[in-house]
Amino acid sequence: MSHPFLSPEWIDAMRALRARHSAIDPVVAVVVRCNLVVTDVPFGEGTVHSHLDTSTGAVVMELGHLDAPDVTVTTDYATARTLFIERDPQKAMEALFQGRVRVEGEVIKLMALQTMTPPPGAESIADEIRSLTN
Repeated sequence: MSHPFLSPEWIDAMRALRARHSAIDPVVAVVVRCNLVVTDVPFGEGTVHSHLDTSTGAVVMELGHLDAPDVTVTTDYATARTLFIERDPQKAMEALFQGRVRVEGEVIKLMALQTMTPPPGAESIADEIRSLTN
């Protein structure tokens, strides 16, 4: 079953996916703690505050903000979905240059994460994430 990106149901599905893949979770070499502010969300109160944290070696996306992020990204829902689900670097750069993404903090860390070669196993997990997202 698929769920709207960043909805509470989607976050629950991502937690379950992380638990299923914990033994083979790809290790991420780039450490970045990123708060996300996603506006124009089609559910709830219209804005989602979440975070992405790779400091454990795994990509963890959760609701709520981190106390001491390296970077904060603010964008609209459609752009966030494109960036995190489609993971297209060219679309990410276009969104940044078009002003649909505002970045505060250590931009270099975010760029390093985006240009990193995906670790073995990451693509199958990304496929599963896409299948769980509508």
